[in-house]
Amino acid sequence: MACPRSSADSGSTPDFSEVRELLLKHMTGGTEAELNRAAVRGMISELKGRAVLLPDGKESEPATNALAGSAQRFDGEVGYVRINRVAEGLANEVTKSISLLNSSNALAGLVLDLRYADGTDYASAAATVDLFLALEAPLLNAGKGLLSSREKANPLTLPVVALVNGKTTAAAEALAAVLRQAGVGLLIGSSTAGRAGITSDYQLTTGQTLRIMTAPVQLGNAKALTAEGVTPDVSVEVKPEDEAKFYADPFAGAGRAASSAIVTASAESKADAARRVRVTEADLVRERRGDGDLETVAGERVKSEPEKPKVNDPVLLRAIDLLKGLAVVRQWKS
Repeated sequence: MACPRSSADSGSTPDFSEVRELLLKHMTGGTEAELNRAAVRGMISELKGRAVLLPDGKESEPATNALAGSAQRFDGEVGYVRINRVAEGLANEVTKSISLLNSSNALAGLVLDLRYADGTDYASAAATVDLFLALEAPLLNAGKGLLSSREKANPLTLPVVALVNGKTTAAAEALAAVLRQAGVGLLIGSSTAGRAGITSDYQLTTGQTLRIMTAPVQLGNAKALTAEGVTPDVSVEVKPEDEAKFYADPFAGAGRAASSAIVTASAESKADAARRVRVTEADLVRERRGDGDLETVAGERVKSEPEKPKVNDPVLLRAIDLLKGLAVVRQWKS
């Protein structure tokens, strides 16, 4: 006797009410409350961000109140600004961070880290991209009219690379997409969460709030952001647990698989790298003449320069290499 075809084979989906009634009637220990809970969780999960259940009608508190996190230089010439949340005031925070990084020497490029960033203020996403544009151009429509950049004489002119991953959500996804669509920068990492959209909240009898995505957010070219998320220009796949470690410390070693993906990566920690001795040309000459070894010369310890820690975060490393390479090309052309 032939086996019945599964729903996966037939391409059809069973009727919800039919399945529910059969489960209630025949499943051992199944209760209506249990089935209801499973059905709601399943629907929310399958809808992948197009509907979100907020507990007790409240949004979760942000992990930090700071819109922009750490700002630092890598390899002396590449600026890095971490964005935690896209909300009112973000453009000012980014401006301050870049000004601070530029105070000593001019930057060759800028990395905006949008991994793990969220937020619902789409106007602030557009305002942040506006910093880099000299002319008026359509940027974003999040249901309140088309937002455009303003013509200005002093835009930021740095080459930009934005880092994204599956935890880049909502307005942070829109920020990344507008950066690319406006020609400001490239995206590196993995596809975003696919939760950028115009939403409405509906109060439930349980006290919870059901947030439903009612319309897509559109870019300035009228292209809608979808539940598939924003695909990066350069894909760098990293295990989620490794990426979290690198995000916390870009110099950390986070597993053999992740480290092997980077040609220049070292498995040593920052502390180990700092203890290594960098041998200079003078040291080698002295040893060849027999004046001493690499540890001591004439009874005194050779002064050695500690080796700088290396970036092991494969996503950040790819961005740094790209911006440094672009800087070389620009110098060559000039």
